[in-house]
Amino acid sequence: MCTYLTVRADVEGSVKGPNGPWVRAREAIVYFDHPSHALAEHTVNVDFPVPGAQNGERVALELTAQAARDLIAAMSAVLDSAPVALTG
Repeated sequence: MCTYLTVRADVEGSVKGPNGPWVRAREAIVYFDHPSHALAEHTVNVDFPVPGAQNGERVALELTAQAARDLIAAMSAVLDSAPVALTG
């Protein structure tokens, strides 16, 4: 079931699509819905709009719920292991 909840987050980073150069990522849009490509019934979807794109171009990530939880745990572990002076 789709939740229809969409969360927008300000981000600071970079993304790269398959055919383009690295571009700044300033926004992430997260939602739980049917995927466009992943082989799952529902996925956590994260879209990073490409600033200045003419046609709504974005870099997209589709993860199963478990893969999203695993990624969150991995990112937390990496951040927890880094010196606070580097992570803020």
